[in-house]
Amino acid sequence: MAVDNLDKCILVELLKNSKRSYRQLAGKLGIAPGTVLKRIKDMESKGIIKGYSIIIDQEKLSSQIIALIEIISSGGKLEEMGKKLSKLQNIYGVYETTGSPDAIIIGKFRDTDELGKFARYLLGLPSVSRTNTHVVLNTVKEDFRILI
Repeated sequence: MAVDNLDKCILVELLKNSKRSYRQLAGKLGIAPGTVLKRIKDMESKGIIKGYSIIIDQEKLSSQIIALIEIISSGGKLEEMGKKLSKLQNIYGVYETTGSPDAIIIGKFRDTDELGKFARYLLGLPSVSRTNTHVVLNTVKEDFRILI
């Protein structure tokens, strides 16, 4: 779906801080609050804006380990497996990929024990043939908000 420059400006500002009021956004962009409201409602109804969320510092909530896990699937159940994994609370990304591996998931875990239990769970799924886990040593940047 196409968005014009004003919609892009609104989206950029929402990505920076979606908690601001329509009036504050309008003041920042130099337009009427009613225009901001209409544009946002239009983008919501078209599915361009899917929802709003907050950013949590996981280290302050005890999630210390970030893991990127490559999955080699078996039995042609990749889509089913992806849906199942996407429902898990500590899984942040599930990506079907080209080549090898078939999928990559990103998860956050309290400790190595929790990561180990998850790895055993994965290997117990009938659609998983093999996994390869990478533990993140240092996060240089983590921000899934993509500016337009």
